[in-house]
Amino acid sequence: MAEPLAQRLRPRSLDEVWGQRHLLAPGKVFRRTIDSGRVPNMVFYGPSGVGKTTVARIIAEGSGMRLHKLNGTSASTSDIKAVLGEIGTLHAAGGILLYLDEIQYLNKKQQQSLLECIEDGSVTLIASTTENPYFYIYNALLSRCTVFEFKALEPADIQAGLKQAAKRLGEEDKSPVHIPEDALDYLAQSAGGDMRKALGCLEFAVAAAEEGPDGRHVTLDMVQQVAKRTAMRYDREGDDHYDILSAYQKSMRGSDPDAALHYLARLLEAGDLVSACRRLMVCACEDVGLAYPQIIPIVKAAVDAATMLGLPEARIPLADAVILVATSPKSNTGEAAIDKALADVQRGKSGPIPRQLQNKHYDGEDALVKGQHYLYPHDYPNRWVEQQYLPDALKGRVYYQYGDNKNEQAARAYWQRIKHP
Repeated sequence: MAEPLAQRLRPRSLDEVWGQRHLLAPGKVFRRTIDSGRVPNMVFYGPSGVGKTTVARIIAEGSGMRLHKLNGTSASTSDIKAVLGEIGTLHAAGGILLYLDEIQYLNKKQQQSLLECIEDGSVTLIASTTENPYFYIYNALLSRCTVFEFKALEPADIQAGLKQAAKRLGEEDKSPVHIPEDALDYLAQSAGGDMRKALGCLEFAVAAAEEGPDGRHVTLDMVQQVAKRTAMRYDREGDDHYDILSAYQKSMRGSDPDAALHYLARLLEAGDLVSACRRLMVCACEDVGLAYPQIIPIVKAAVDAATMLGLPEARIPLADAVILVATSPKSNTGEAAIDKALADVQRGKSGPIPRQLQNKHYDGEDALVKGQHYLYPHDYPNRWVEQQYLPDALKGRVYYQYGDNKNEQAARAYWQRIKHP
């Protein structure tokens, strides 16, 4: 069985790697360090298909050290111990370089087992991960490594790689591959910055191309069929999921309906209706809140309609609600107020409930006044009377500050007239 095209075309030197010029261009600190022959402990972080594994392998193979490769998805504690068991042996006289792919899948104990040997320099670690290392890698291990971020490839880089790949396929099969610029551009744009994905789509399209007198012709229609849904990165357990959700809410909070609709579209295209609805509901309460409190039942109705309809029709009520949230006045005074109250409770600042607010119960035969002296507001002008509601320990504490929007300022003016005539 033939190797995948991406594997056959894997670069063998740093100069052959597509993209990542912020790391690999001549004169960059990363490139100069590697060219010096010194290999520090490193973690490569970034999406799949952008060259992390390739660069790590190039560095490892040129290091002169005893190379061991492990993958976090399958490596066990015994595999790690076997590598560490070579420390000080003749086989590892030049040192040990451990290349650990997908390190985020190792548990804390497995990661901790590497600390001592990395600390004393008997093992050099190069690790790669598609997840944020600050969330998934043990802090003590991370502090001994330098993190380098690998970025999604630009379409121009991918297009250049595709041209090289098409030439290689033609040479391998002794049948030239012809692919027009519009098809190359579509493949490059739809890959979402992932060279491996783009090469896989190209290989599939070439395999389907009919043989002609001058070779094989790949058309735009063919690549559109192959690459139709490859442009978007989305993993419900990964960073991309939370990045999209974050951008979705921040766009609504920032009153940009166009950006909010874009991120909603990405969630819906991935089929993540639940997250789209949940974050929309949160944003209505957290970011619009008391500036337009009527929005909460409106958004709830849109969410209910979306879940009842399902996709694709759910996009319509959700789009309406997202635009409404994004274009509504904003206030987070309710969230800020409850967070202050919770902070006091969590710090133990509470105290007994004032007597007049306690549940009315029997006060004893000798009590001169029954009912704890509670003043019933409806018995007083404007349905308000001054009395203490907070516990003595928090008397005078202010949690809620009126927002500067029309709705909250109207409420503030109303109570100002009544409480401070």
